[in-house]
Amino acid sequence: MEALRFTGKTKKLEYVQIPIPKVSQPNQVLVKVAFSGVCGTDLHIISGDFPCLDETFTLGHEFSGTVYEVGSAVHNVKKGDKVVVDPNDGCRCCDFCHSGKPHFCKIGGKTNLGVHNNGGWSTYALVPDHLVQKLPESITLQQGSLAEPISCLSHGWDMLSPVPVGSRILVIGAGIIGSLWVCLLHLQGHRKVTVSEPNVNRLSFLKKLETGYDLVTPTQLGEKSTADPNYHFDVVIDCSGFCPAIEQGLSLLDKGGKLCCFGIPPPGAKISVAPFDLYDREITIFAVKVNPYSFVKSIGFLEALGQKYLDYEKLGIQVFDLKDYQKALSALKAGQVAKAVFRL
Repeated sequence: MEALRFTGKTKKLEYVQIPIPKVSQPNQVLVKVAFSGVCGTDLHIISGDFPCLDETFTLGHEFSGTVYEVGSAVHNVKKGDKVVVDPNDGCRCCDFCHSGKPHFCKIGGKTNLGVHNNGGWSTYALVPDHLVQKLPESITLQQGSLAEPISCLSHGWDMLSPVPVGSRILVIGAGIIGSLWVCLLHLQGHRKVTVSEPNVNRLSFLKKLETGYDLVTPTQLGEKSTADPNYHFDVVIDCSGFCPAIEQGLSLLDKGGKLCCFGIPPPGAKISVAPFDLYDREITIFAVKVNPYSFVKSIGFLEALGQKYLDYEKLGIQVFDLKDYQKALSALKAGQVAKAVFRL
């Protein structure tokens, strides 16, 4: 089968042919991968900015497919089922796991698929049964490839809520995560939303969603705030992980506002914050880490969003064959596409 393999020690990415993995444990599921997304985290891994397995392994933690074979103890799915895979796991024994916070598990984080174990940038993927979620018939495998990022949004939405309809909201960054936040906010009835993004190509993708949101560059955002001293927001959702952008968003929060740090910054990056300013405006700042127990909720979001929002063309998603991975990664880095997805 074809696979994209990455070696952590040498930071080398290779397109190779390897044997199809075999079901050797009772709880294993062999998934024939249909679509497998490229995440910003994958780019950080390839560039050496994100910790991963030192040895050679298959990347990819956002994928959908069809069950090809199951172990003797698997009962939640059967051969032929359409499924998505939650790549994040916990040890299910530590205090964090038992308190409903498996994303803090020190052991489980080292077993995550596509980061510390073989993932979905391959024709087949072998995964534990407890990480497999069956898809309803109403959700396509293309849409299913977005289940993992949407499950992270679902966790963020739970943390951010309640957000009253009519709130003034700023979304920073119009990559695929920012675009999905736009879809979620519009679905929930929010209309006073501004999106800030320096790449005009990405802003043009958002226009296709026809939300009526205010789409601006960071420069235009600064000009608006300079021209109007009352130009503020109740909620700022940063999807960029870019420190200057986060600082700009923080400066535009109104009293009692919330800053949601959703984008992943490089390790060691810092923002400058005046604690007195936080006190004076009673600002809430929180960050979102992956998707603890929110994968099932992502299925509900996929059903609710449907083709109206999850249209690849509207979202700026381009599909590539796995062998064309260099074109896919280059297009993503250059901002020519909002997201690249491999078709297996």
